[in-house]
Amino acid sequence: MIITISGHAGSGKSTVANLLAEKLGYKRYSVGDLRREMAQKRGLTLEAYNKLGEKDRKTDTEADAWAKRLGETQDDFIIDGRVAWHFIPHSFKIFLDVQPKVAAERAFKDHLAGKRTSERAVLSLKDVLQGQQERQASDVKRYRKYYGITYDDKKHFDFYYDTSKSTPAKAVQEILKAIRKTR
Repeated sequence: MIITISGHAGSGKSTVANLLAEKLGYKRYSVGDLRREMAQKRGLTLEAYNKLGEKDRKTDTEADAWAKRLGETQDDFIIDGRVAWHFIPHSFKIFLDVQPKVAAERAFKDHLAGKRTSERAVLSLKDVLQGQQERQASDVKRYRKYYGITYDDKKHFDFYYDTSKSTPAKAVQEILKAIRKTR
């Protein structure tokens, strides 16, 4: 089984993907990690790379082709990426939602702990929230422009879960329940 995990920034995609992969004994891939590597190779931050992507489709299509290839050549893995579900349509598709303020609080806490970096000055929760809103606007713009999709529309997913008041472990439990129901 292939599981794709999409979601808004700060929803816990990476954390949940890691926990779920560990629980199922699956390999885990991350489109976000790949895009960060691609940005770094060009001497850019992820923010700058996403902005470039609004004009240069290649920044998205390379990562999306990678996800598509994985879906065609492998099985029993988890991949987190905002539109991985679109390129691996036979996957079990999960969307993790989160209230914007909760997402910003999580990201700000990670930033203070040195787990996240940003090209913008992050001095407050407000800075993080603004950055997340700009990133989401860029993502929405690119995915509509290049693929004609709204990445967070509930109709695309087999399981939609709000992590705002949940722990990652609880999210994994709920995902596993949803998977069992479909088998």
